[in-house]
Amino acid sequence: MPVDSLVNQVNSEFDFAQVRDVYLQGNDLAQRFAALRAGESFCIGETKFASGLNFLSAWLLFEHVAPQGASLDFFSIENTPSTHAELAISQWPELRVQANALQTNWLRRVPGWNRWSFAGGRVRLTLIMSDVVAALPQLSASCVDAWFLDISVLEKSHDKEGVNVCENIIRASRVGATLAMPSNTPQLAEQLQQAGFEVELLQDAEPQQKMLRGSLNQRVSSRANSMPRSALLIGAGIAGCAAAYALAQRGIRVTLVDRAPQLASGASGNSRGILHARFGAGDNPLHRFVLAAYGHVLGLLDAVLAVDGVLRSECGLLQLACKEVESKRIARLAQQDWPAHVLQFVDAGQASRRAGMAMRYGGLWFPAGGWVIPASLCEALVDNELITQRLGHEIDELEKVGATWRVSGHDAQGETWDADADIVVVCCAHAAKQLAQFTHFPLIPVRGQITELSETMASKTMQSVVCGDGYCAPAVNGVHVMGATHAFDDKSIEVREADHAENLAKLAEYAPALFQSLNSCDTAGRHSREGGNLVENTNPRSGQSVDSDALRVDSLTNWIPAFAGMTQEVTGRASIRCSAPSSMPLVGLVQQGLYCSLAHGTRGLLTAGISGEILAAQICGELPPLPINILAELNPLARIRNKS
Repeated sequence: MPVDSLVNQVNSEFDFAQVRDVYLQGNDLAQRFAALRAGESFCIGETKFASGLNFLSAWLLFEHVAPQGASLDFFSIENTPSTHAELAISQWPELRVQANALQTNWLRRVPGWNRWSFAGGRVRLTLIMSDVVAALPQLSASCVDAWFLDISVLEKSHDKEGVNVCENIIRASRVGATLAMPSNTPQLAEQLQQAGFEVELLQDAEPQQKMLRGSLNQRVSSRANSMPRSALLIGAGIAGCAAAYALAQRGIRVTLVDRAPQLASGASGNSRGILHARFGAGDNPLHRFVLAAYGHVLGLLDAVLAVDGVLRSECGLLQLACKEVESKRIARLAQQDWPAHVLQFVDAGQASRRAGMAMRYGGLWFPAGGWVIPASLCEALVDNELITQRLGHEIDELEKVGATWRVSGHDAQGETWDADADIVVVCCAHAAKQLAQFTHFPLIPVRGQITELSETMASKTMQSVVCGDGYCAPAVNGVHVMGATHAFDDKSIEVREADHAENLAKLAEYAPALFQSLNSCDTAGRHSREGGNLVENTNPRSGQSVDSDALRVDSLTNWIPAFAGMTQEVTGRASIRCSAPSSMPLVGLVQQGLYCSLAHGTRGLLTAGISGEILAAQICGELPPLPINILAELNPLARIRNKS
């Protein structure tokens, strides 16, 4: 089909005509999309998302004319996001497929930066819920090929902020970038010219076609293809599988190596993982990173592991104001405007109804929170013909050989093996320090133990994940999971009775009724010790627990001796997580062709997905999914320099 016919598939109604005539044709997108090569990405920057019509139209055109193997990044900003019903949906049948996909992700949006993938990873939307003046300076330099500008962003032509907007548009533009906007105001043209664009005003067009368009220096006809063909991923936990998924979506062949005989055998190997996003009280990089990671992982899970109550549950999650520090944090968060689909503030009564049993404290309710089976998530992430698994393979050496990297080692039978790849990504947690390139990394082993208890008749009513100084999840196949302990510089994976007691003592403090329900004897063939009576606090929002010290002593002194004589075994699992100073993971370039995704700590389920996207964008020269100030905090090279 001719390019002109494809462009004209856009409806003749006014909104669609403006998109077609101003933004698509004004930036020559049909021709530029068609000229892309496999492995190349094209980036559009937009200063007002509105209903998403511009994005959907560009996506439709891209899928029709761009070659296979090329990808589209679309960056947009919106300070007042549309409601679900206001998105561009049924008015234009041509966009129905794209609009439905956008709607699915719309209730996953969070304040700040959002990254969603569509069309099998071929189209990526980075949507920033923020003011354009604040958002543009955080966009990476030299990443945008074409701009969809909105007149409201530049209408303050004599305002200092308006000047900064133009300067940041220039900074974020690649050589040869173009722009278009539905305006023919000379003042705006002058403002853009002063910033560095060559601008053309179309004065005599029809009303819906009046426009301003421009370009930055001379148009470049070809682009360097920096995408590698092969990658070797070391570590088959969630971090490694998420990175493998992101690279395979870009057409890169991945070899996934782990010394364990199966996926998710280390810290990712617990029977269940809790989708627990603890937002900070202050607006700092860690808070914004966790927020973006939470929104991203919800979309990622929707793409690879549907909610079924077996492998994944969206049962909701409560964070209880069980201590003074938590009460203060939650009170600070309450001063902000939060979408109801992200979090809600609940009192003790509302928390009780959501949990399905009495809660002493109120706090935060996360409707999309819940749990997943980590091993099943890993299997779903690497279910791709471009990903080859080499499990049960130990790595003895990693070295650069010419333009490629080589790994060598031995398998479970003692046979030697080696493999070459264009790039290597190290995702094997604290074990990375065994590689020469990572011996100086500030990786800290952190032992964590979970506790598993059989459900009782009383605990069957539990409906949501409950978190305080620990967590407890509803029973699956008759078993509750709670945890987890946190011991720095402890590499032992033996299961300890003292750690079970610690998990139970904490549960007794933040959710005494839940503790009592698991401690009851009204079960069919299940047994727990006969616990002491718990005293209810008369102030459910105070954050103070009456007799909490007594509860801790009671749990520690009574649960431990009871293990030996219990008719129903208390089980669990211990594993070694990996952390680093500042509580941020280490994600990015280590040296040419060598990257890492390490030190996710207790947040691996939450942060591995967005970290995989960061790596893939950096490796392939694409638009990053996060602002430059957060990327700087994750940068392993900067962190190592600061350490030294």
